[in-house]
Amino acid sequence: MKRIQILGTGCPKCQQLVANSQQAVVEAEVEASVEKVTDLQEIMKFGVMMTPALAIDGQVKASGRVLSPEEIKKLIAG
Repeated sequence: MKRIQILGTGCPKCQQLVANSQQAVVEAEVEASVEKVTDLQEIMKFGVMMTPALAIDGQVKASGRVLSPEEIKKLIAG
């Protein structure tokens, strides 16, 4: 099972990235959990300077922008 983490404080862009991630998981038909990380200390542990950010299995794949469901599906598959 993949672990998808959305790193951000809960702003509208962060919420959109959560929604896009959930949509991508459903469309890709993969077993994955989507988790929001809002604690600043935890976000800093990832080395992220701009939110929202997306991490898959603990590895940051993108930061500072909202990925589309299509982009997220490609990251999940890869």
